[in-house]
Amino acid sequence: MTIRVVVVDDQDMVRSGFAALLSAQSDIDVVGDAPNGRLGVEVGRSTHPDVVLMDVRMPEMDGLEATRRLLDPPPGVTHRPKVLMLTTFDIDDYVYEALHAGASGFLLKDAPVAELVQAVRVIAAGDALLAPSVTRRLIEDVARRRPVPRRDARLRLNGLTPRETEVLLLVARGLSNTEIAARLVVAEQTVKTHMTRLLAKLGARDRAQLVVHAYESGIVVPGTPA
Repeated sequence: MTIRVVVVDDQDMVRSGFAALLSAQSDIDVVGDAPNGRLGVEVGRSTHPDVVLMDVRMPEMDGLEATRRLLDPPPGVTHRPKVLMLTTFDIDDYVYEALHAGASGFLLKDAPVAELVQAVRVIAAGDALLAPSVTRRLIEDVARRRPVPRRDARLRLNGLTPRETEVLLLVARGLSNTEIAARLVVAEQTVKTHMTRLLAKLGARDRAQLVVHAYESGIVVPGTPA
């Protein structure tokens, strides 16, 4: 199945470059692009992409607001694409807010071509993507700025089993399913089963939303090794 992609970035060279790189893939079709968030929302709603590559900082409407509008559309609009945020820095003030808005992950603009292509495929498949450096720095930043766990987020964890809580913690620390399986000495399929239950119990859309729940519940302790 071909993955439909829209590229939203205010830099013409970046936008056209990403579009060309992705269009060269046999399983990816770039169906539109836009120079700002406002037009990005319009293009996204008219072309129904599977994935939107969204720059964080843009004129007229930034990537955060555009992501909110795409993923929380008005009545009558049912299509909700996956959003992959593009950023120049691995620490970005918008990271936490964008995850709350529903973005499925972040990718640095200077990432290798193969990483960009793989990221689009991962997002389209329904998984979430966070660059490891972004994941760790986000944990530290959230812990510093939001020292008091949200009570409602903590209460949601009461319904988790000890093993599910353990898996959630490892997800928040940026480990893949394969790495979690190795850490817990279980089959990768077992980890996938735990992930499915975590998504259902916490009402999360994807892996990125699980990370948000982990931060807000306070189970992630900054400074501890992954």
